[in-house]
Amino acid sequence: MKIKISILLYVLLGVWTTEAQQKKWTLQECVEYALENNITIKQSALSVETADIDKNDAFANFLPTVNASASNFWNTGLTTDFLTGTLKTQTSRNSNYSVSVGVNIFNGLKNIRQFQRAKMNQLLSQYNLGKSKDDIVLSVANSYLQILLNRESLKVIEKQHEITLENLKRTKDQVEAGVLPQGDLLEIEATSADEITRIVQAENAVKIARVALAQILLIKDYESFDIAEKDYLVPTSEILEKPVEQVIGKAREARYEVQIAEQNQLLAEKDLQLARSDYYPTLNGSFSYGTRESGAKVPVQVLDPDNPLRTMPVGVVPSTGEVVTTQKPNLLTQEQNPLPFFDQLSNNDGISYGLSLNVPIFNGFSVRNNVKRRKVAVKEAAFRLEQAKLDLDSNVYQAYLDARGTAEAYEASEVAVKAQERAYEYAKDRYDVGLTNAFDFSQSKFRLEDAQSKAVRAKFDYIFKLKVLELYFGVKVADIKL
Repeated sequence: MKIKISILLYVLLGVWTTEAQQKKWTLQECVEYALENNITIKQSALSVETADIDKNDAFANFLPTVNASASNFWNTGLTTDFLTGTLKTQTSRNSNYSVSVGVNIFNGLKNIRQFQRAKMNQLLSQYNLGKSKDDIVLSVANSYLQILLNRESLKVIEKQHEITLENLKRTKDQVEAGVLPQGDLLEIEATSADEITRIVQAENAVKIARVALAQILLIKDYESFDIAEKDYLVPTSEILEKPVEQVIGKAREARYEVQIAEQNQLLAEKDLQLARSDYYPTLNGSFSYGTRESGAKVPVQVLDPDNPLRTMPVGVVPSTGEVVTTQKPNLLTQEQNPLPFFDQLSNNDGISYGLSLNVPIFNGFSVRNNVKRRKVAVKEAAFRLEQAKLDLDSNVYQAYLDARGTAEAYEASEVAVKAQERAYEYAKDRYDVGLTNAFDFSQSKFRLEDAQSKAVRAKFDYIFKLKVLELYFGVKVADIKL
């Protein structure tokens, strides 16, 4: 029974492993996996979390500070009595307790501006995260399409090689029959050898492209990683029918490059306001309550029961020289146990409260110089914003022209393939009846293969350029499909 269970588990594990190894990734799966696992995106997501924490810190600046303290310590040797202030050799225990509240009343509006800046920085971190996602989507799409391109190019060469092998067999039979010269056979054999070399190169190109995509996805199993096999049709898009000015305007609204530059300019302006806040005085309020207690014995004075009164001279009568005396209580100093803990806390407590005003008068021009630096930073941010707009306009315009150009190139390549197919069929018919030699036939076949390769390249180049244009136009990452 145990053996049967072990065999069943082994079979199920083998089936699961085979299915895992044979998984074919679609573009959508690659994009979703990259968005979840890419390190750059994870770092951008952490920046968003940090910005959220900074915003909470900025909000907390509006709240008062409340602190409590408690201390308990022992002194041994010649120490000052905590309650009487006298020096004596003793071991004493003393404790202090306090609660304090501090509140910022005015600091040049710095708290308000810091909170506003924190919200701006939070939005900026979200823009950076969005840009990271767009960048990784483009990178994944480009690598994915590169695999498709290399794979289709490989299929073109393999298909042509199959035709070459058929021609090689037929030519060999005709040479042996004396119908064709030996040179025709050698020409086709050379063509076959060249195609085998290019097949190996194309297979390596497919493997390299697969490894490149796997590295972007952080997948280490390069051997089993592969993409889905299906026919990828040339997509249709209405974007190319729109005026380029409309595409550029939409890109300015949707793209993160300009939004990031705009947010950086707002941050620079807010930093300038924060720097100017240091010109203003600051006003703080405070309140504290404290108390103390001691475990040391308390010295008290009591009447001497054996001699309750004592006589003391107070003066002398000048005429007689008689000493005038008086009687006072005869007090003895004794130590008693300290009052109960809570009675001491009640008797020794106290409060303090007040306002603190700090007026900046002269600080070595540090505030003024900091304001100047912030003004320069505002100008730099404005220049970067203007450059970001110019770059975006240029990139969108270039992407628009590239998409239109590749669309026209793809259409032209399809026409060229059809023309070369007819030319090849004509050359093949002539070769079959001996009206042309093997070299001319091989050249016709090569031109057909070259036209097919260019058509494949134009097809996937157009698909990628169209996807880039869609992103510029504001198509969401989740909607990028093939």
